[in-house]
Amino acid sequence: MQLNGQRLFSLNQSDLNQSENKFNHEFIRYFPLLYVALCLGLLALIFSDGLMSMLASWKREEFSHGYLIPVVSLYLMLQKFPKLAGRQLKHQAWGVPVLLVGVMGYFLGELSSIYTLIQYGFIIALVGVAISVIGGTGAAIMAVPLGYLLFMVPLPNFLYVNLSSHLQLLSSALGVFLLRLLDVSVFLEGNVIDLGSLKLQVVDACSGLRYLFPLMSFGFLVATLYRAAFWKRSLLFLSTIPITIMMNSFRIMVIGLSVNTWGISAAEGFMHDFQGWVVFMACLGLLVIEMMLIHRLSGNRYSLLDDLSINLPSPLLNSRHFQTLKNISIPMLLTLLILIVLLPIKSLMIHRSEQSLPRLPFSTMPLSIQQWIGQASYYDQALVSTLKFDDYLLADFVNPSTGQNLNLYMAYYQSQRKGASVHSPKTCLPGSGWQIEQFNQVEFNDPLFPQTKKIKINRVLMQKGEDTNLVYYWFQQRGRVISNEYLVKWFIFWDGLIRNRTDGALVRVIVNLKKEADINAADQSMQDFIHQLAPLLPRYIPE
Repeated sequence: MQLNGQRLFSLNQSDLNQSENKFNHEFIRYFPLLYVALCLGLLALIFSDGLMSMLASWKREEFSHGYLIPVVSLYLMLQKFPKLAGRQLKHQAWGVPVLLVGVMGYFLGELSSIYTLIQYGFIIALVGVAISVIGGTGAAIMAVPLGYLLFMVPLPNFLYVNLSSHLQLLSSALGVFLLRLLDVSVFLEGNVIDLGSLKLQVVDACSGLRYLFPLMSFGFLVATLYRAAFWKRSLLFLSTIPITIMMNSFRIMVIGLSVNTWGISAAEGFMHDFQGWVVFMACLGLLVIEMMLIHRLSGNRYSLLDDLSINLPSPLLNSRHFQTLKNISIPMLLTLLILIVLLPIKSLMIHRSEQSLPRLPFSTMPLSIQQWIGQASYYDQALVSTLKFDDYLLADFVNPSTGQNLNLYMAYYQSQRKGASVHSPKTCLPGSGWQIEQFNQVEFNDPLFPQTKKIKINRVLMQKGEDTNLVYYWFQQRGRVISNEYLVKWFIFWDGLIRNRTDGALVRVIVNLKKEADINAADQSMQDFIHQLAPLLPRYIPE
């Protein structure tokens, strides 16, 4: 019995050792994936504000392809896994500084509430984690899948608005050109297409961006999978831009032709949306045809499918892929420690609210400003929803002594952090059919702020048909008078970071010039009005 007991004990001990060895083997096999999963979970928690904002933007049609980007990126990563096998992958310490750059993007984005910085910071932080785990060699192998994630980040709002405005004008001009080739009588004012009996406006939804962003991401994917010379793949990717513009112009031409033939119902509802889907599929078809032509003209003896890396990924959990990553290293520990420390810091930052200074609403502003007498008017609700301001004033003023008329528009934004920001007249007015004839700046010696010796505000002469408008405008932002649209964005970021404020306003004054009007006299009237308006503004636009 004793011998049998010894044998039984010996047998059980052997089983335990085998079980322990098996557990250790499985742990070593899965450890890199478990570590990466833990880091990804921590990153998702830390960067959650930016990621939630990104998810919300994917509900818009132009960014709806964002849902597919992480899935496709994972597919590309799985394709790259066999290349990791047999490589001498080393945990590298310079992944930590890369991670810290991503963390800096988080802090800058969180403090200024510019979510784009948080979203790009998240991707940079992912690269830092990758370098810490699989080193520079492994990260280089994964460069394309990681880089593809950039397509899921939406454009900043001010870039989106400017790009949309330019594409509307370009697509409208090309669409009208095609209509005229078909002998359709048509007149174009900005992005308004006049067919005589009715007018069509090429709005943001018809700018082509809802085709451009998904098509560019698809073009990049195809160029990545296509085994060809770099210039061929680059051509394939860059051609997505002219394809989008051309097909969107073709769509506008089809809508114009349909409306001219069957009436306005041909441009509304199901037909409008259906044409959009048809055009996008046509864009994809043209991209495929282009790739086939490039392949055929190259004289390649293989078929196009043979030169596309669309093979299914190898099994993910293959220990050969991670045979050099069996130990926990200092870079990995530092990476994990940084992410763990950031969690309580994030919880402190989310309770930080933007500073709000007291101000009077525009509705309390007097409409008698010395010799100028004004009458308020209002925008329709659809336009108010588009502009997203918190307060505004729209009023027509007249100077009884001179008979001069002018229009004043002021829009105030309590916060410009979350996509709602001033819309520059330089961008908006051309879309309404106004063409810029002159653009310069005017110096004011007596300025809106006593501590400033001189300020510059924008002066624009615009024409639409026989109408001519003289426009003065500036951006009044937290004690500054700014004329440059991009400088406005910089100070929104800087003041959000340093002063915890992003409030500000746009002030615009317009005079409609008659044919016989003296422009110099109109300039003088505008400047006199601004001199008299300026002292009132600090009560409504905090410094």
